[in-house]
Amino acid sequence: METDSLPTLDWLPTLLQCADPLFPTGSYAHSFGLEELVRLGVVHDENSLADFLCRQLLPGMEKLELPYLRFGLTCTPDVATLSELDREIHAWKLASEARLASIQTGNRRLAALHKNWPSELTSDFLSNLREGHTFGHHLIACALQSRLQHIPLQAALLWYGYQSLAGACTAALKLIRIGQDGCQRVLTLALKELPNVVTRSLTIQRNEAGCFSPLLEIATMRHLLAEERLFMS
Repeated sequence: METDSLPTLDWLPTLLQCADPLFPTGSYAHSFGLEELVRLGVVHDENSLADFLCRQLLPGMEKLELPYLRFGLTCTPDVATLSELDREIHAWKLASEARLASIQTGNRRLAALHKNWPSELTSDFLSNLREGHTFGHHLIACALQSRLQHIPLQAALLWYGYQSLAGACTAALKLIRIGQDGCQRVLTLALKELPNVVTRSLTIQRNEAGCFSPLLEIATMRHLLAEERLFMS
């Protein structure tokens, strides 16, 4: 096989580095509503965790998160446009814990990106953030990363979907009796559907993007008032 005919994958090692739990985003400290769903008895075993991923997380990715990640990747690469998208994402985060978790992980990803791969765009966005003109949600940080590292659109969308699903499974290990093998079975099931979710998300325009999941929103709001917690959100 002629190696010259193979597509370049120079972006892949860095993508793997930034998707690894070792990368300092602090996402391990958040369950993004799962802890309260466990407390309510909605998620309690392998099957109910799979149901949560497929009925709660994947639809939200398809209708809201993946489209906004795509908008961040394909829009004019300037601070004003990215900040406008960031504010729209902020408005969609109804629960204060969800907003805070997204901002915390996003800000930490932005800081790590700027330290390891400094760029004028990231520097300008961080300046805008310090001045209080934007929030720095995780979706925008991922969009900036994908732009700077020239990650293809579909790869970026699949990567974001994977880390969201894997993060929920990682949190589940601490919350229910499931074990690593059980988490892998659940993750495998959800990942089978992820490519279809990504494909459908590509058809959603900006004026159509949005998703409301009452169960997850209520669980996230209840978590704020919980008397004991393993996770920040």
